[in-house]
Amino acid sequence: MQQTPNVQIVTTAMDALHAVRDLNRRGFRQDNIYVMAHDRDETKTLADATDANEIGMAEEGAFTSMANVFRSRGDEIRAKLQAIGIPESEAERYEEELDQGRLLVITNVQ
Repeated sequence: MQQTPNVQIVTTAMDALHAVRDLNRRGFRQDNIYVMAHDRDETKTLADATDANEIGMAEEGAFTSMANVFRSRGDEIRAKLQAIGIPESEAERYEEELDQGRLLVITNVQ
């Protein structure tokens, strides 16, 4: 059974960087740490700055990744979060946090 990922809600890119570094110090593998912002470009910039990952095709699978091309950003975010094991109701709540400009730091332990 897959464990539900741990999600930290942070308010700034610096907070996200500190959260990722803390996870590294606590022994989490870099390939199990993801970051997400509401905006795709911001997510990429955040992933590059923190040396964390974006939720991509490897996590989503080809079908979901292709379907996301046609989805609204909110639907895409919820699909990405669900692809890594976050229940639908929680994915909706986290998407609302992203709508408010907050960022997510996600630890996915498999």
